[in-house]
Amino acid sequence: MKFGKEFVAQMIPEWQQAYMDYACLKTILQEIQTSRKRSDRSGALRHKQPVRRNFSGLTRRYSRAASSLELENQDILVTAMVGDDGFERYETTVLTVSEEWRESELVFFKTLDLEFDKVNHFYRSKVEEVVKEAVVLSKQMDALIAFRNKVDKPSSSWTCSETVAVDMNALDSKEHRNTLADEMGIKVEENGDLTKENVPETSSVLDRIRLNKTQETPLSRIRNVLKLSNNEELKFTKENLRKIEERLKNVLIVFYRKLRHLKNYSFLNTLAISKIMKKYDKTAKRSAAKTYMETVDKSYLTSSDEINKLMVRVEHIFVEHFASSNRTKGMNLLRPKVKKEKHRITFSTGFFFGCTVSLVTALALVVHIRNIMDARGHKLYMETMFPLYSLFGFVVLHMVMYASNIYFWKRFRVNYPFIFGFKEGTELGYRHVLLLSFGLGTLALAAVLINLDMEMDPDTKDYKTATELLPLFIVALVLAIIVCPLNIFYRSSRFFFLMVVFRCLAAPLYKVNLPDFFLADQMTSQVQALRSLEFYVCYYGWGDFRLRQNTCRSSHVYSTFYFIVAVIPYLSRFLQCVRRLIEEKDTSQGFNALKYLLTIVAVCLRTAYSLNRGNAWKIAAWVFSALATFYGTYWDIVFDWGLLHNPSKTLLREKLLVPFKSVYYVATVVNIVLRLAWLQTVLDFNFSFLHRETMVTLLACLEIIRRGIWNFFRLENEHLNNVGKFRAFKSVPLPFNYDEEEDSRCS
Repeated sequence: MKFGKEFVAQMIPEWQQAYMDYACLKTILQEIQTSRKRSDRSGALRHKQPVRRNFSGLTRRYSRAASSLELENQDILVTAMVGDDGFERYETTVLTVSEEWRESELVFFKTLDLEFDKVNHFYRSKVEEVVKEAVVLSKQMDALIAFRNKVDKPSSSWTCSETVAVDMNALDSKEHRNTLADEMGIKVEENGDLTKENVPETSSVLDRIRLNKTQETPLSRIRNVLKLSNNEELKFTKENLRKIEERLKNVLIVFYRKLRHLKNYSFLNTLAISKIMKKYDKTAKRSAAKTYMETVDKSYLTSSDEINKLMVRVEHIFVEHFASSNRTKGMNLLRPKVKKEKHRITFSTGFFFGCTVSLVTALALVVHIRNIMDARGHKLYMETMFPLYSLFGFVVLHMVMYASNIYFWKRFRVNYPFIFGFKEGTELGYRHVLLLSFGLGTLALAAVLINLDMEMDPDTKDYKTATELLPLFIVALVLAIIVCPLNIFYRSSRFFFLMVVFRCLAAPLYKVNLPDFFLADQMTSQVQALRSLEFYVCYYGWGDFRLRQNTCRSSHVYSTFYFIVAVIPYLSRFLQCVRRLIEEKDTSQGFNALKYLLTIVAVCLRTAYSLNRGNAWKIAAWVFSALATFYGTYWDIVFDWGLLHNPSKTLLREKLLVPFKSVYYVATVVNIVLRLAWLQTVLDFNFSFLHRETMVTLLACLEIIRRGIWNFFRLENEHLNNVGKFRAFKSVPLPFNYDEEEDSRCS
């Protein structure tokens, strides 16, 4: 792989704009090379002249005095200066340059200096952030050690200084003693003894801390509404200690990975500068790389050692306090696990895909050969068994669309695991999702074929009750796998899904995160699947399956829940928007809530019309469905996708991940067309060759496809927002809350 592609592949997606623009510099070098070739062909004389250029608004910090002999042996001179903002700036002076490619070389070094300044500035600002964070974590570790010793020795009156002194004397190496003392904020004398002044006693540390309640619950939300404190009482129990250790361990893991990212950022950009300078020397026939790299080596980007020191300290603390001094175990937890693609996943996915295609073909042949469409029991089958099996079709199609989303998110470097908040290394790839979807599809299609065969075979026709139970068996199996506590079938992902589903159902009582409203939006496109689940309850709960009859539609209870089930996903999103409106004071969430309220009214009116008919219901359904469609389409394109904000002629965003702009226009048109699928409900389009249930299923599938398209552009927009703010890490709550007033008095 060429370095340019490898450089892009190893970038942190959210920091992409802060890296060296390697591609731009390569383009300028190509211009220089073109100029050289043109000059060589023309045989023109190459006159060299000194060129000097200065940046305005900069104060020279130092100038490197160079003798005339030194300047003769150099092609460039790099000068470091300090700008008005206090950050270093670098200016390269080209000492000798040919007239033929003079402009290109000046542009090259001007661009290189600006890119180097950008990288240096960004790196320094991020290092300053993590240094401040390290100070906070140091205080958290002080509190943990005090808390741990209080739990282990509740009646002891030990002090922090005494405990650390024992740990220090146990260390053989002076370097290790200094490291641990530095971690604890304690001064070590030359002879290795500790100075015990300014070391707080345990009681003074514990008196100034409270436990943060990091996990929101319905009870904690009520306490917030009532303006009650959410800080947990400081109880010195082993259970509290276990929770604190787990929280602080996660904080240190995230912090360590920040440090790794910064170290990688420094290395990659330094390597990019080295590579581009070597290319420059080769293209321009010069020897400027060594001079420029000497300056890079002295810059903050390369010479700063804060990150390495912090990494050593974090490793030592983590191994000592969270891995029982087992360095191998500790480093395995700190370092991210590389997720390896397994061949058996690809093979199994292909196998089940082949099974799915084969079963679909076999089903079509059975229906055609046995002329099932014209059979006497066709209508009854479509009203009873078809809604049961269509549920699996909706789920499989949604999973296939989600797998496609994952594939394109990865292709265009959308950091979906970070956006969704998946635990590192546990996120499912598109192959895993396809494996699950085709596996479920194979199971459902096999059940359909078995059902048809047993119904049509005169020898097995008596086992109607058993055949009717096949769909229920598959649903029970899927639910059992989802809630299975064993570490099989991607347990982490299953539990994450269940947790988000619960938070959606309890929408007003939990702080709304992106996975919560994203899943709730998915459920709004699965209304027909939820109605299929309602039919399962009715068909099997009321005993209709024994006689294969459908008495559900004649029940008022079923009709009532037919409305309720359709409204639940939209109501969940409405409540989420209301909570965000109140909590975040974001007026746009109020308008978003109005969108879902309009949709709820439109869905109820269309459902009422489909059950009762009548002109009044039809007109009302028309009006509110049109309003909801216009409002929803506008919101999709402008707010969820972030399009139509650019005042330019393209009407798209300033930044686009997909290189083909036509994709965005096509997606917009498709979104509008598919949102108009409700017209069939009101206009009563009837096709003689399609049963009503088939038409309902096709319309539901179109909505699922629309949602799959929406997913890609919605997450693309979210990713670009994170990139714009350089947000590459989730904030992790700390276990302890220090009493700042007490701190200020002590200081």
